[in-house]
Amino acid sequence: MKFMRIGTRPDNFYTQQAIRTTLSDLPSDLTICVNNVTYLLHKFPLLPKCGLLQRLCSDSSRCCVELHDIPGGEDAFELCAKFCYGVTIDLSAHNFVQAISAAKFLQMTESVDKGNFVSKLEAFFNSCILQGWKDSIVTLHTTGTLPEWSENLGIIRKCIDSIVDKIVTPPSKVKWSYTYTRKGYARKKAASPKDWWTEDIANLDIDLFRCIINSVKSSNMLPPQLIGEALHVYACLWLPRSSKLDPETSSTATVNKKKRQLETIISMIPEDKGSVSTGFLLRLLSLAKLLRVSTVMEAQLIKKCSLQLEDATPNDLLKLSSIDLVKAVVDSFMIRWTGPNDSVTKVGQVVDSYLQIVARDANMPLHKLVSLAKALPRPQHDNLYKAINIYLKEHPKTTKEEKKQLCNVIDCQKLSPGVCAHVVKNSRLPVRMVVQALFFEQDGKATATHESEMQTQPSNRHKSNLQMGSGEESSGANNTRQKLQSESKHKSRRQKVVENGREILKDSRNTGTQASRSEHGHNIKDR
Repeated sequence: MKFMRIGTRPDNFYTQQAIRTTLSDLPSDLTICVNNVTYLLHKFPLLPKCGLLQRLCSDSSRCCVELHDIPGGEDAFELCAKFCYGVTIDLSAHNFVQAISAAKFLQMTESVDKGNFVSKLEAFFNSCILQGWKDSIVTLHTTGTLPEWSENLGIIRKCIDSIVDKIVTPPSKVKWSYTYTRKGYARKKAASPKDWWTEDIANLDIDLFRCIINSVKSSNMLPPQLIGEALHVYACLWLPRSSKLDPETSSTATVNKKKRQLETIISMIPEDKGSVSTGFLLRLLSLAKLLRVSTVMEAQLIKKCSLQLEDATPNDLLKLSSIDLVKAVVDSFMIRWTGPNDSVTKVGQVVDSYLQIVARDANMPLHKLVSLAKALPRPQHDNLYKAINIYLKEHPKTTKEEKKQLCNVIDCQKLSPGVCAHVVKNSRLPVRMVVQALFFEQDGKATATHESEMQTQPSNRHKSNLQMGSGEESSGANNTRQKLQSESKHKSRRQKVVENGREILKDSRNTGTQASRSEHGHNIKDR
């Protein structure tokens, strides 16, 4: 941080009985009141440099002036007064805005006196503050105390331009000091990271932060991923986790501030897919629901989440505050679904893993679990079955009707043989599903046997032709007979499976033998 020292005299301002004055042999002839502080000063050092005081005190020998509306208050006025007395003062990015605003208010310009306070402050601003990185940011941060003066004097725009110019500088040319606290980064051994600037600007007010980000975006000199990283850093600093924010107990001012910050961040997310992570988007969505942002903005955020849903993980989905929000994102994703594709398969796997986690929640409503399970198609239902089995295990009081409703989402034809075998022995499931699984398990075995027999027919047919010597006509007749025999055998197996299924169904209803099946060994563990 740079500073400028002006003046050579020691500080002779002191307080006596709630009045500020100076050590001097001359009696005070100028009284200035600023808020609750009264200054007993002298005309001869102040009037030559302050155009405003010249106009207010020109007609009287002893003058009393009230300056309650001076920008920066008593601290800023005292800086200007000490400059007039030649007392040593230190100027930096921390007090520059107050000093120049007060000096402008008092009309301490070159037209009043050469080498006046305003000209010295402007020189310091242009040669030191705007040339530095942290100096510009600190100055911009302090403009929040005097926004109108800072805007009118051009301080905000000049600081933003200086900051943006440095942000778009290639990292290899960054020579100034900056804040970077990420793990694994050694400043002495590594070049400046591409996102070296994000932490420093994250300390700014949301409106100033927005101005910088929008200027950087309009320059088209940085990739959208860097813009997204800046938004992520800002959100981590200012926005709480949804689990730590309770709008009912927090003050209205706090909730409104967080809501405004959130809406501004959402509005700045680049349109480019992948500019921010899916997990970050889902976290913003959870907060948006909690803070009750506008319906339009919530819908916009849901759409952004759905566009990147295939990159999500189960833990990402857990960032959402409810299963209803997960369902809303999945529904938005399915609007663009046109048929089987890899994206739908990936999303189905993530959703099924998420269902396996939330199925353990003792308060999870069954209808919400079913609704999400039905929200998208799957080529295979093994993981979905695991989620349902977990739910039944953790909710032993589930009624028969609820079990039926839950198991209706499973297609036994899409279960692997190993899972089918587990279903057959699972005492928690409705009998109907067990019979269906048994049927498809046995049918699969029969089909596999049939295909195996069909594969062996060409060699048998060739061997028969050699023995009979009857050519193509004999071979064709033999082939037809073998095919009819195989189909008859296959039908017989299917009929047997159906009869076995009916017997099991009848047996289970009458004697309750289904419970005994659970004592047999499982092919896969209950999860």
